Amino acid sequence: MAFILKTLYMRNFIHVFFILFVIPIFAQDYFPKNDGVRQNFKSQIAITNATVYVSPTQKVEKATILLEGDRILDIGTNITIPKNVTVIDASGKTIYPSFIDLYSEFGISKAPATPRGGGMNTPSYEPSRQGYYWNDHIKPEYQAFENVTYDAKSAAGLREIGFGTVVSHNSDGIIAGTGLLWTLNDANNNATRILNQKVSQHFTFRRSRNSRQAYPSSLMGSMALLRQVYHDAEWYEKGNSKTVDLSLDAFNQNKKLLQIFNAGDKLNALRAATIGKEFGVNYLIKGSGNEFERIEEIKKTGATYIIPLEFPEAYDVSNSFLAYQVSLTDMKFWNQAPFNLKILAENNINFILTASDLKNQKEFLTQLRKAVAYGLPKEKALAALTTIPAQLLNQSANLGSLKKGSLANFIITSGDLFESKTILHENWVQGNRTILSKFDGLDSRGTYDLVVNQINYELKIEGEASKPEAKITKDSISFDTKTQFNDPWINLLVKSKDSTAKGYMRLNGVFDNAAFKGTATLEDGRVIPWTAQLKEPNKVKEKPTEEIVVPEMVPIAYPNVAFGNKEKPKQETLLFKNATVWTGESEGILKETDVLIQNGKIIRIGKNISGANAKTIDATGKHLTAGIIDEHSHIAISSGVNEGGQNSSAEVTIEDVINSEDINIYRNLSGGVTSANLLHGSANPIGGRAAFIKLKWGYSPEEMLVKEAPKYIKFALGENVKQSNWGTGGSRFPQSRMGVEQVYEDYFTQALAYEKEWKTYNASKSKTKIKPRYDIEMEVLVEILNKKRFITCHSYVQSEINMLMKLADRYQFKIQTFTHILEGYKVADKMAAHGVGGSTFSDWWGYKFEVKDAIPHNAALMQGEGVLVSINSDDAEMSRRLNQEAAKTVKYGNVSEEEAWNFVTLNPARLLQVDNRLGSIKVGKDADVVLWSESPLSIYAKVEKTIIDGIVFYDLEQSEAIIENIQKERNLMINQLLDAKNKGSKTQTPKRREVKHYHCDTLLEEF
Repeated sequence: MAFILKTLYMRNFIHVFFILFVIPIFAQDYFPKNDGVRQNFKSQIAITNATVYVSPTQKVEKATILLEGDRILDIGTNITIPKNVTVIDASGKTIYPSFIDLYSEFGISKAPATPRGGGMNTPSYEPSRQGYYWNDHIKPEYQAFENVTYDAKSAAGLREIGFGTVVSHNSDGIIAGTGLLWTLNDANNNATRILNQKVSQHFTFRRSRNSRQAYPSSLMGSMALLRQVYHDAEWYEKGNSKTVDLSLDAFNQNKKLLQIFNAGDKLNALRAATIGKEFGVNYLIKGSGNEFERIEEIKKTGATYIIPLEFPEAYDVSNSFLAYQVSLTDMKFWNQAPFNLKILAENNINFILTASDLKNQKEFLTQLRKAVAYGLPKEKALAALTTIPAQLLNQSANLGSLKKGSLANFIITSGDLFESKTILHENWVQGNRTILSKFDGLDSRGTYDLVVNQINYELKIEGEASKPEAKITKDSISFDTKTQFNDPWINLLVKSKDSTAKGYMRLNGVFDNAAFKGTATLEDGRVIPWTAQLKEPNKVKEKPTEEIVVPEMVPIAYPNVAFGNKEKPKQETLLFKNATVWTGESEGILKETDVLIQNGKIIRIGKNISGANAKTIDATGKHLTAGIIDEHSHIAISSGVNEGGQNSSAEVTIEDVINSEDINIYRNLSGGVTSANLLHGSANPIGGRAAFIKLKWGYSPEEMLVKEAPKYIKFALGENVKQSNWGTGGSRFPQSRMGVEQVYEDYFTQALAYEKEWKTYNASKSKTKIKPRYDIEMEVLVEILNKKRFITCHSYVQSEINMLMKLADRYQFKIQTFTHILEGYKVADKMAAHGVGGSTFSDWWGYKFEVKDAIPHNAALMQGEGVLVSINSDDAEMSRRLNQEAAKTVKYGNVSEEEAWNFVTLNPARLLQVDNRLGSIKVGKDADVVLWSESPLSIYAKVEKTIIDGIVFYDLEQSEAIIENIQKERNLMINQLLDAKNKGSKTQTPKRREVKHYHCDTLLEEF
């Protein structure tokens, strides 16, 4: 009977225990967080008497926030506080919504980078995955919420700088997958933290670290690949594919999410916006802090920007020799970067802020306050961290502002958040409190009479009030002391100085009423009481807050580098008087002639011309010519001149990657160059498409591009293509000259089949017929077949030159230009018969085996056979001296001076089919002209003015003033840098900015 009663008792006990303890725990994890069951286990907290910013533009004085669980139950000034509520008096404190970071990699598990082996020498062309998109760098199927681990240490660091919610994502790959929205809440699990599993889809221009696949290897390749994905996704979504593609499935599912593009540099931001506009996508673009340098173009994108707060450290220029290592560009960016957010705000450009990119995350608030000191309005700064990101996430009901029903995510500060002396005391996330610095803490600092075991010591407590440090002395003897302080408790570990004693004396006590008291454990183990009575309060020298001194802002230039213009140059009406005019036309060279330019055109040529409101330029004794056109140039290109990841890259275009900041543009202007055909390199048989630009220094890439010019593409033959110049040899097809021909045969055969497939589809009236896949690469090759795009081909050896002309004849199109063409003199008759031009070097030879037969008479010999000839540079330095390169043909081949000059003006214009606008001085043509101090073929000739579309982009006289201004700006900023160092600012070692020059064979594996 006793056993039965005992058993029944135990069963009842288990039932009661289960009801009282187990079910509530179970309910916390599995019941909906707002239902009635769980609310039974919530407690209420009231935070009173605070100044509360309910939104960036609205604050409430002496407000109360009533919390229940993870939500704000009520907020305002006349709130009745229920009984049994925990009350926290926040008198004198200010409360803001916790910050939201839309661009974070918090908690993301990253796989190690996959080595790429020998780089371009051992490339991989096949994807590593099956059932997914053909390119490994496209990974929309990646889902961050499946790959995150909550990192309490990192979360604590983010809370310390004010964040309560983040979007975590993986930034690896051109399409990097989805991000999740979750809170920095240590107290709960992911079921509570995660507010949205899939909130965003992420893009970059950078290839994945985790793939050996070679393509893409350039910025233009990334852009082309991204475009192809959009085309493929649309085609796939409409059911045209016979197979399943898990990547395209995911991409189409993710299209309704927030689309975040990590563009970085300002020009890349414009590139991302261009792709977005092309496909109807409004990207949220992550910038790099240099948006102010192209503010007009940034504004036109209409995008919202994510801006990091990483400002460059001052350069240590105390060593005058090392100071010369720092470029004007880098000095200006140090000076101007903190003004970026102010300028964005002034231009009404939407932006939010991120803690990403910071080398030291703890400096976030410091940098934020610096931006405010430099002119960013406080309400804009707060909105960029709260309401705007909440709106973008469609989470305004939960996040970003403080109101009834919103999540209890807020920070408590000692005052104005944007003042440097303000302390961040607490960060509440989903109602869970993190104390960062007690706002009602005790200050125990001072000098005390310490008595232990009837022995008197002196105890000094110094340091910060929240992290005090103790020093114990007796008769000038200091005791090693370690301090632990947990207000009001203190633990002191004291090392004995008595040689006969071993171990430590441990003091444990509590601070109350200006005194400590507690128990001491002596070296011998005895436990006795101890006391410490305050005898002198510590004269605390508060750590001075660093005053933010805003330096004079150096004016932004166009472009914002050395030799940039103070303002964008404007079109003028110009009248040149008494010039020697090299017309380039049948009129020849005209002496003492006037030329009138108006509205960007040449409107009159003759003698005794007058022009109303024209700026008159005395050109007596000087020479006026058409601007030089460089048919083959690689200046002004960003992040790679070759897309060498495949043997055909017809889908890429240099138009995507024009670099308007390249100093070589200005240098070319100083040499009389007004236009350039920017070509892809020669890494593959079928290269990328070209970009024809005018060298409008200070204008945007889009404004430099001559959009209406005929379109070109770069082909290549020879050593570069078959990879004999790639060090140890390549593994990509082709490996031989005959293999190069086979590449052309294969691709043009595919192009014909592609064109036929589309013609058949378009002619069909059946709505059920499967639509062909739109292929950018094939579209370009079809343009060639239809004579809508023209080939300029890198070439050296006569056998290959002959081969390509025959191939073009078979496919019924014409090669427009053979460039380099150093054996052109051997096949000039065949070139003339085919109708192909030759754009050659004047006298380059001997730099590799296939140019061993080059001769300086090549240009003259080709011209003698009826070939249209030009002289090109293929080099950023030579392009500044193309006038002299043309002059060499007078010596080598007895070419006349006028014919020689046409080699760099009218002839390249004819090869590029822009001679209706450029290349000569003729009424109606574009006013692209150059004024020389004497004959342009003289080695003594100087360019005095270079004019494009009636706009002066280079002026020799003004250049001297520009150089003087550069020195003034450098001196100003050097003094600012020295001042910053003397005031304790962090500094970095001066370093030289490297300027890369691209050539045909330049391979850039990472960008």
